[in-house]
Amino acid sequence: MGRRTISFVALLILVPFIGVSQVIEVETKIYKVLYDQDLKQPLEVSYTVQCPKGDADRAGMDFRTVPNIVTSTAEDYSNNIWDKGHLAPAAAFSCTKEMLRETFMYFNCVLQHESLNRGVWNRLEQFERSLANFYQVEVTIEVLFDDKVRRVPTGAAIPKEFIKTIKFGDKNLKFRFPNTNTSGTNWIDYLIE
Repeated sequence: MGRRTISFVALLILVPFIGVSQVIEVETKIYKVLYDQDLKQPLEVSYTVQCPKGDADRAGMDFRTVPNIVTSTAEDYSNNIWDKGHLAPAAAFSCTKEMLRETFMYFNCVLQHESLNRGVWNRLEQFERSLANFYQVEVTIEVLFDDKVRRVPTGAAIPKEFIKTIKFGDKNLKFRFPNTNTSGTNWIDYLIE
């Protein structure tokens, strides 16, 4: 493979949804994504924390698109309250620059409220990395949408909420986060199981 080749396999699956939606499964070397090209957002991401104490530098990295996959773009996140929220977090894969770079794909980010992304969501990711010092930590994130899907003016769909399941040892923790301003709360407030 050439130096600029992205290592992943994409399978196109047509799924009935209101009409026909193009949902693809993408498997990189470090995480898996179920991605809806109509919504321009992931439906599910799963990963195992690899680098709880990684120190690869993410300076100069930005999200990028991939040929033949319709994703959100920088314009969807511009001049609004929505962050490019990593679902497979960069910090969990900062073993090497190459692993880190693989997290900066638009099929791995969502329109996530800036307060949620920079607050409780970020602190829960820190907790995952702490657990990974002692356990294998497996994470699955489900991205849920309103029945009547809201979109930013440039077309990407805005998720309603996120369900995050963290498996470690013989334990499962399950959280439900609204995609809203979560200032003043703690990640444990969103534990549902």
